[in-house]
Amino acid sequence: MVVQHNMQAMNANRQLGITTDGQKKVTEKLSSGYKINRAADDAAGLTISEKMRSQIRGLTQASANAQD
Repeated sequence: MVVQHNMQAMNANRQLGITTDGQKKVTEKLSSGYKINRAADDAAGLTISEKMRSQIRGLTQASANAQD
């Protein structure tokens, strides 16, 4: 019994998978409208934006408390 491999087909299938994954990521970014959709996109940027959001929430609450 002889085992044969179709390496060209296997490589083409692998490249197709890589391309499909890349296309999924790009489509997700375009459809959401956000630069960062998850930590894997930009971990440092996500940390900074979450810290800024918490500061904004704190300032908003402080402003609301001052008006009451």
